[in-house]
Amino acid sequence: MYERIRNLREDKDLTQTQIASNLNCSQRIYSNYERGEVDIPTNILIKLADFHNTSTDYLLNRTNEKKPYPKG
Repeated sequence: MYERIRNLREDKDLTQTQIASNLNCSQRIYSNYERGEVDIPTNILIKLADFHNTSTDYLLNRTNEKKPYPKG
């Protein structure tokens, strides 16, 4: 999972600071998420999925399909 969130960020040429700002957390906390040093809270995981236009299942390695689920 942690590699996926890093790869998605790097694919958009964004810094950890830029993503952290969007998530309302510090760069240090976000860095800990990417390294897998702390569990990512559910609300942050949802924000990351929305930001990257993907599903939480993709972030959690439950699927390789990047497309998000349709909103219902």
